[in-house]
Amino acid sequence: MTTTTTGALAGMRVLDLSRVLGGPYCGQVLGDHGADVLKIEPPQGDDTRGWGPPFQDGVSSYYRGLNRNKRVQHLDLGSDEGRATLMTLLPEADVLIENFKTGTMERWGIGYETLSKQFPRLVWCRVSGFGADGPLGALPGYDAAVQAMTGIMSINGEAEGGPLRVGLPVVDMVTGLNATIGVLLALQERAKSGRGQFIEAALYDSGLALLHPHAANWFLDGATPRRTGNAHPNIYPYDALATGTDPIFLAVGNDRQFASFCQCIGQPALADDPSYRDARSRSVNRDALKQQLEAALAAFDGRTLVDTLMAAGVPAAPVLPVDAALEHPHTAHRGMVVELEGGYRGIASPIKLSRTPASYRHAPLTPGERFLDA
Repeated sequence: MTTTTTGALAGMRVLDLSRVLGGPYCGQVLGDHGADVLKIEPPQGDDTRGWGPPFQDGVSSYYRGLNRNKRVQHLDLGSDEGRATLMTLLPEADVLIENFKTGTMERWGIGYETLSKQFPRLVWCRVSGFGADGPLGALPGYDAAVQAMTGIMSINGEAEGGPLRVGLPVVDMVTGLNATIGVLLALQERAKSGRGQFIEAALYDSGLALLHPHAANWFLDGATPRRTGNAHPNIYPYDALATGTDPIFLAVGNDRQFASFCQCIGQPALADDPSYRDARSRSVNRDALKQQLEAALAAFDGRTLVDTLMAAGVPAAPVLPVDAALEHPHTAHRGMVVELEGGYRGIASPIKLSRTPASYRHAPLTPGERFLDA
């Protein structure tokens, strides 16, 4: 376990006061790229330490997936002693991340308006559900509830089924990335002005921003977007299709790819059929096209066909379970699984820099373990 800090953000000091997902994910991204991240947890720890099973050494997998490359200190910020300790940490901090309920830190006398006067270079990032004001301002927000409210669930699922939650915390994760982008933008601006600023990354905003192309479609034609299962609402074939063995996902984005696909499956005439000749006609006539394609694909082994299609420049993929994806040879080639001493395994940073790559210095800490040296 190395403690040598390198990376694009080496020298940056971050106080991560956040809990659960969006804020901690932002802190982990910064830490992976060299920032010295001190996670401030309440005495009982981050809520997600207990979100399991599975657990290892008393720490849940959920927590372990979001909190590597962080030192940890337990403080009760609701107490005078805890706030006094925080004040000793702020002079060296470049960034503070928090996701307390709106008004909590202000009530404790350590809100942004107060501390920014004493620490004008501090970049303060708040992750919240709905922002501080407005009709939903200051209300609590969790990923699934925001998926429901922002329309994501309404367009996810099979056409004949009901609204369906995306099977991963996509709003939380994207909010964490938006928070990271905001921090980096504010630091870039600070290099010119010498002043920090306040950033708010709200789950609600992030959920709405994820609605492409459904929002763009609605803005243009006013038709309420509907569920299309695995199929794309604008283009076809961009769908999961049955073969003689395993299903495959086909992602044809242009006429050339469609012609190549038709050649690969022994149906070249389909590419010249007026009903399927261009993207518009294929989308309009998707039901008939799907029937013809699956009839032809029934003669093929799915995995073999994917290899043939990819070699021909046609985007296609097997539909893999999570374990198969994590054990795929290309996952290993891309270095996308991190292993550290003590049995830690996690997903690596997807941000690849040539001179200052991400580094993985220490695993998430177990209860009672301390790692306070910079």
